[in-house]
Amino acid sequence: MLFPRIPILGLFFIFLYLSIQAEFYHLGKAPGISLPPHVAPDTAPTPNYYSAVFLYNVRNVLEFGAVGDGIADETEAFKVAWDEACQAEESATLFVPAGYSFMLQSTIFSGPCKNNLTLQIDGTLMPPDGPELWPKNISKRQWLVFYRINGMTMRGNGVIDGRGEKWWNLPCKPHRGINGTTLPGPCDSPIGVRFFMSSNLKVERLKMKNSPQFHIRFDSCQHVKVDMLTIKSPADSPNTDGIHIENSNNVQIHNLLISNGDDCISIGAGSHDLEIKNITCGPSHGISIGSLGSKNSRACVWNITVRDSVIKNSDNGVRIKTWQGGSGSVTKITFKNIYMDTVRNPIIIDQYYCLTKDCVNQTSAVSVNDILYRNIKGTYDTRSLPIHFGCSDSVPCTNLTLSEVELLPAKGRVVGNPFCWNAYGNTQTVTIPPVYCLMGGYPPLIMQSGKEQC
Repeated sequence: MLFPRIPILGLFFIFLYLSIQAEFYHLGKAPGISLPPHVAPDTAPTPNYYSAVFLYNVRNVLEFGAVGDGIADETEAFKVAWDEACQAEESATLFVPAGYSFMLQSTIFSGPCKNNLTLQIDGTLMPPDGPELWPKNISKRQWLVFYRINGMTMRGNGVIDGRGEKWWNLPCKPHRGINGTTLPGPCDSPIGVRFFMSSNLKVERLKMKNSPQFHIRFDSCQHVKVDMLTIKSPADSPNTDGIHIENSNNVQIHNLLISNGDDCISIGAGSHDLEIKNITCGPSHGISIGSLGSKNSRACVWNITVRDSVIKNSDNGVRIKTWQGGSGSVTKITFKNIYMDTVRNPIIIDQYYCLTKDCVNQTSAVSVNDILYRNIKGTYDTRSLPIHFGCSDSVPCTNLTLSEVELLPAKGRVVGNPFCWNAYGNTQTVTIPPVYCLMGGYPPLIMQSGKEQC
């Protein structure tokens, strides 16, 4: 009889439907603020990747002379394996196996490659342990560089360990002198992983920790997808941005867990068309556009969306920071569906950014225009104000829009008043706190000439 089978089959499809819906909700498809990404386990199970269907044409670094004891210099073995995988006629995988630690010197892995290469990292990669062991004839500004690559995936269950502590303790670092001052001495520190002049990149599922400087940086890159990374360094580790983006476009950064000593994500000049989504950030310095316009430079940043994220126990929330004397513009920026948990400066525009106390006042500035803050809620650290719009005397911030903003003190009941200076915009809904200091309309005169705009 077929009839008794129908309920069982129906139950199966109902279960399948609910499973799919649950997966969509986990990925942030449900309305409202997405759930933060799950923390990856400390030790992930190691599958047999040789038998897995997604690895093809494998080059295992052990077969090219790598030892994996964490002591031997594995640079040459990795370069030879890279060259062979890169020049393979069919899609190839450069495989770094689990259970091994590989020490690499500063290295440039160059393209273009003949195929869409995969770098599968299941072991641990690490540089020499500190500046004293860094070769004197090699630049101290970068460690692993991927140059002119078109079509590459970097992923795995492994760890990229920057071994940054000895770099952070150089006398020149901000926390080494009295009251945060620096001391004289060499200061160059390497970026952990840098992609330069590359396109069609995927970086996913890795753990990165303790970089001497930025953990990962994209310079002059296009069509980038970053997903499911865990990035960690101590809260007092200087300049350890999680991800920095410069002169790059069409970048998607999704589902990251970041805690570090600087910005979780920082966006530099020349960047546009970025989507940053489902980030759990903190402790850190928040998510920042800038700093821009240093040394009277021109900077253009536009079409940036930061959404569905959590920022906690951080010095800043969502921030735009520019130096006096610059030119260009920051425009068409959206911050929405962001939860703040005990954050200083949850919403901040600072057009007087300066790292010392002796910056000279200048009239020109990077203009800030068309910024939307929607559904920004949570608590702020009362050592700072919940909203700070510090805009240039000569180049006001314009078209700032706030909607569904509710920021309450993490301790106490007194809600601090926002600060505005030369800031123009509007509130679409009642905000907590009210932003009465925001001026309506548009400034009658902007001194910056059109040729300096982007």
